[in-house]
Formats: sequence, C-alpha cells, structure tokens
Amino acid sequence: MCGVSESTVRTWCEKHNIGRRVAGGPWQVSKPAILMLLDGDAEALRQYQAGERAGRVAEYFRRAEAARRAELQCAQTPQSPQLPQSASGALGSGVTIVRRTSED
Repeated sequence: MCGVSESTVRTWCEKHNIGRRVAGGPWQVSKPAILMLLDGDAEALRQYQAGERAGRVAEYFRRAEAARRAELQCAQTPQSPQLPQSASGALGSGVTIVRRTSED
C-alpha cells in the first residue's frame, strides 16, 4: 500500500503517532492516518490525533473505506490474482493496517 519497507512503516508509527502496539504485538496502523501521512497532510493528521472526525479528516475515512471495499471486491473475484499482503491489509509480519471507524 505504501511502497516502503516494513521498518519504515514502524518508524512512521513511532515518529508520527499513526499506529499503536498492544502488549508488544504487531503495530496496528490506522489507514486514514497513513493516508494523511502519505499525502503530506500534517493538518489533517494533527486534527485526527486530536480526536476530530469531521471535515477534512472525514474525507480520509471515506477514502480508506473505499479502498477497503475495492480490496474486498478484488479478493472476491474468482479470476483475480492473489492479492499481495500489503493490498489485503498487512505489511509483513510486524505491521498491520487496521480500519478505524469515524467513532474510533
């Protein structure tokens, strides 16, 4: 999804606060937050981290949901090739992209 290594995503999680780890498990990365980071939208990321879920931030939730639906549709198409791990929501074994709802 990001076109970068797993270690880069882990660094982004720590540096930009776009993910979390529970009990030393794999990083859980917010798809809307990583989209904001990839777009260079620091203001939206700041608003998201402050708990905002409307306006500019809401657009990232819509994009993340549209991407999830496209991934599901592609995965359900019998003649489609196997999705790579990054497209299906995981980056290697130590980072997982998670879908957050606007209520999270």
